Amino acid sequence: MSAAVIDAREAGRRVEEVLDRLAATGDRQACAAAEELVRVLMDFYGAGLARIVERLGAGALTRMLGDDLVAGLLALHDLHPDDVDTRITRALESVPEPVELIGFDAATGTLSLRSAAGPATGCGCGSNAETARRSVEDAVACLAPEVTAVELLPAAPAPALLQIGSRPPTPVRVP
Repeated sequence: MSAAVIDAREAGRRVEEVLDRLAATGDRQACAAAEELVRVLMDFYGAGLARIVERLGAGALTRMLGDDLVAGLLALHDLHPDDVDTRITRALESVPEPVELIGFDAATGTLSLRSAAGPATGCGCGSNAETARRSVEDAVACLAPEVTAVELLPAAPAPALLQIGSRPPTPVRVP
């Protein structure tokens, strides 16, 4: 598989699947060894990437940030020049469903959003919310690996319409 076709989220899923298959065998030593191997390789590639970033300089690095795979690798190894909030905002700009950023809890990895779509944009069923949540997860997977959970709150209810009628006639006073 060429580097251009590799999707960071899919690669992560594949690693998890292999580790899960090893865990299912019941061989704890093999499972621990595989997890250690993944950590060692991550550290090794991260160190190499850090050296490349250092030698490239800011100008070349900035030009490379347009490549999703490169940007994702830099974020994964904590080498991306943008902070997590900036990367989350950039990722959310690519989401087709309108969402409002509520906040990101770095301690839990939870990204809280509110659906910005009003009731008229959907059928009111949960499938639209699930689709929106998956779109957000896919968008932030590469640019913000710090996000481990997405919480999508329903759209805020529309404010009640204030009915304003005509003013009652003012009585005329005769002096």
